[in-house]
Amino acid sequence: MSEQLPSGIAGAVDLSGLGKPKPEQGASGTRSKLVIDATEADFQQVVELSTRVPVIVDLWSARAVQSQQLSPVLEELVESYAGQLVLAKVDADSNPQLQQAFQAQSVPTVVALIGGRPAPLFAGDQPKEQIKAVFDQVLQIAAQEGITGRIPTDDAHVEQSEEETEKPLPPLHQKAYDALQAGDFDAAGQAYDKALQENPGDSDASAGRAQVRLLQRLQGKSLDDIRAEGAAAPDDLEKQMLVADLDLSGGHVDDAFGRLLDVFPGAGDQKDAVRSRLLELFEIVGNDDARVNAARRRLTLLLY
Repeated sequence: MSEQLPSGIAGAVDLSGLGKPKPEQGASGTRSKLVIDATEADFQQVVELSTRVPVIVDLWSARAVQSQQLSPVLEELVESYAGQLVLAKVDADSNPQLQQAFQAQSVPTVVALIGGRPAPLFAGDQPKEQIKAVFDQVLQIAAQEGITGRIPTDDAHVEQSEEETEKPLPPLHQKAYDALQAGDFDAAGQAYDKALQENPGDSDASAGRAQVRLLQRLQGKSLDDIRAEGAAAPDDLEKQMLVADLDLSGGHVDDAFGRLLDVFPGAGDQKDAVRSRLLELFEIVGNDDARVNAARRRLTLLLY
């Protein structure tokens, strides 16, 4: 799988020339409230929908075996988010202008629309667990952009599926989750802090608190400005750490770790700050992740 989300999602694809919405119908054909068929003629409605809730675009083809394997997985996963995501299915063979607009070199290709701006996710069939991790990151990026809507749905099978597969979150975790969905990072951080006070060994709360801190550091900042300032000041550790935050938030895990490990030897009396930031990013990714283990080994060599 390619890196899950690009560091800057604005302006990657120009969708302004696509068709205007048809007044007599909704956004294309509808399979359910959360899975729709989209075409060039009415794709503008999908773009507008993405200003309220992130939209996953599945560019598929009946002639592609991988599309037949991937599409049901995408539908199941999107339904499982119970209205936090919408899946727009585009027949690439019948809509070549959309395939060209998204610069899709092959099918299936999956792209996210967040606030009308596209972010390429991956091409080809992928394991379900990896796709879910990508979708989780789409929601994180959308929350940063203030897009935290939910499509109302009373589909019984969705509710039943969630009841069967998901255990209720502990109260403070649920409070933090709800605050994140509302874009209230301060309240989310406070909920995780309280959970850690009650149980210092709560690894999920610790990882959640690290994620909130990352979001707070990026809040209100321009993605382009962060990168430009980092490039202009390669010796400014604060700017380099912020670029690493941005890399991680966009799914560029190795880039984030590599940047901090590269600046660590020359960090002087700020080595502890760089090390602390690395450990925090390790928590967000997961301490059992292979990339974390590799970066941790490199950090150990640099320390000793």
